[in-house]
Amino acid sequence: MSMTAKRLSAAVLAATLVLSLSACSHWSKRDRNTALGAGAGAIGGSVLSNGSGLGTLGGAAVGGVIGHQISR
Repeated sequence: MSMTAKRLSAAVLAATLVLSLSACSHWSKRDRNTALGAGAGAIGGSVLSNGSGLGTLGGAAVGGVIGHQISR
């Protein structure tokens, strides 16, 4: 990969990160906790199931429910 392609990839990644984080700025605490729980659950489910799609999806669902309930 050339240096120009690496710089372009880094710039696109940075712009995507900034835009995605700014889209979440108006979320309530419950919404943020639900999203964080789903993300953490997806990672945990993927690790525990050796990358199985069903394990990842199940982990995301359980994590989202837990994150939603914590903020009550």
